[in-house]
Amino acid sequence: MKKLVLRYHFFVLGCISFILNSCNTRFRVWVGPGGQQKIYNLKYGDHKKHKMDVFLPKGYPQNTPVVLIVHGGGWTLGRKEHMIQIQKMLFENKIPSINMNYRLVSRRKKITYKQQLEDIGLVINKFNLLTDKAELLPDNYVLLGESAGGHLALLYGYQHPDQIKKIISLSGPTDFYSPEYLNSFYSKYTSPTFQKVVGTRFDRKNISDAFKEASPIANITHVPTLLFQGTSDFLVNRNQGFSMDSALTRMNVPHKLVIMERSGHAPRFFSKRKRDSIIYPNILEWIKK
Repeated sequence: MKKLVLRYHFFVLGCISFILNSCNTRFRVWVGPGGQQKIYNLKYGDHKKHKMDVFLPKGYPQNTPVVLIVHGGGWTLGRKEHMIQIQKMLFENKIPSINMNYRLVSRRKKITYKQQLEDIGLVINKFNLLTDKAELLPDNYVLLGESAGGHLALLYGYQHPDQIKKIISLSGPTDFYSPEYLNSFYSKYTSPTFQKVVGTRFDRKNISDAFKEASPIANITHVPTLLFQGTSDFLVNRNQGFSMDSALTRMNVPHKLVIMERSGHAPRFFSKRKRDSIIYPNILEWIKK
């Protein structure tokens, strides 16, 4: 008990040092029995979007990975609260987690997916400074993203295998450049969005290397990857998940593709049965294996 209380006090003191610098009046802490805690709206950077929620359950081992959650919303919308049910589920299963906001893509503000990847890095750098106080290990993260967040999780995870031990992508797009994508009907209605995300003109007859650079399927490294793909997903065509599965197989990367039959985009929102019997169990198994 004494150890749990000390962990709580030292961790909150570390958080307060960030708060004093940010003057964030919305910061709040919930403390439950045994020293478990939920820290809301902790600042991790200078932008107004740079806020994260940190959930620390009781009784986790020091080598437990921290799950960093990246919301979806087409890169231009969304917020961390959309992922709160996943964060609560992790908390109930004694898995520490971070649920982050990030800067949203804007042509006027010159924000692309690259700034969003930078924000993931800022969160990790900030939390690494607090891992001793939370009795956790630095650079020991599982990156979990949904939809656009799945894309960002895949890309950041493959680029930083020293920090990210595993990746989980729920309905994340993977390919903005291949002939299969360029020749598909799917590319006709998604390329305007991807053009905005990448910040470079999309020309299917002379595709820029910037779109390959932004495609997880072209940046795979040996980070174990869990993919969820709905067979009736029109926002992220099923071939995105299937092609990624094939690429991971060719490169001998440990991975698993969970195919959601007759499911659309982000099915956890629309099917409690699939969420509780398929999605959540696979997430927990992947984190703990």
